[in-house]
Amino acid sequence: MNELTVLERIREEMETLPGHLGFYYKNLVTGVEFGIRENEIYGAASIIKFPLFLHILAECDKGNMSLDDRLVTEESDKVPSCGALNMFTGAVETDIRTLCRLMICISDNTATNRLIRHCGFEAIEQGFAEMGLDQTRIRRLLFDASANAKGIRNSISPGELGRLLEKLYRGEFVSREVSDYAIEVLTEQQIGHKLGGKLGEDVLIAHKTGEDTNLSNDIGIVYADKPFVVCFTGHQTDVYRWEDLMRRGAYDLYQANALPSEE
Repeated sequence: MNELTVLERIREEMETLPGHLGFYYKNLVTGVEFGIRENEIYGAASIIKFPLFLHILAECDKGNMSLDDRLVTEESDKVPSCGALNMFTGAVETDIRTLCRLMICISDNTATNRLIRHCGFEAIEQGFAEMGLDQTRIRRLLFDASANAKGIRNSISPGELGRLLEKLYRGEFVSREVSDYAIEVLTEQQIGHKLGGKLGEDVLIAHKTGEDTNLSNDIGIVYADKPFVVCFTGHQTDVYRWEDLMRRGAYDLYQANALPSEE
């Protein structure tokens, strides 16, 4: 099955699913680009941790902070769900590097909130604008029930984040060294049942996932023979069927981007 056939099948299947669904794809070798509502705004969930991570790396490069700076996470900072910090008793002191790895690799929500507080909303907004992000925004902390009740939510755009992933691949985000470090951390993602669910652990994927009630996202670089960026974002949908499409779509695109075997 060739690349365009796979992409059209993804489009057709997305049309059968409920909710607001977005998709972005770019072949990083041939330049083939394909999107479905890729410039619209979607619920972020933990995908917002990806551009926050890049903002921190950019700030470190400017000398405004260092990955070696140490921060204390208080008991009052801890929030539920994914992560490790809320398993510790009392205050926990770590460096920013550790907080970033916890945030990306195991989607630690407490680490994320601590980093948001350290950076500040105003600086994050400016940093996102400098990265070319307009619709991808951090407007509140995670698990902020009061802000959520007021309709204040974090948002993402698959097209924006897909283009940011391409910058990492090409070494154009800050520098080759910074881009490579970001990719290294993204490849250590421990939540692999979506893009990697059918591909398996032998295929390298630099990605970040996100999920909430009736919401599921996964964006990343899949290192096929011809590497590609792929972003699935969706909310108010049937998560089981949507994630099944993510798994099959990533697998079929990987196969379509394999070089012919030599016999």
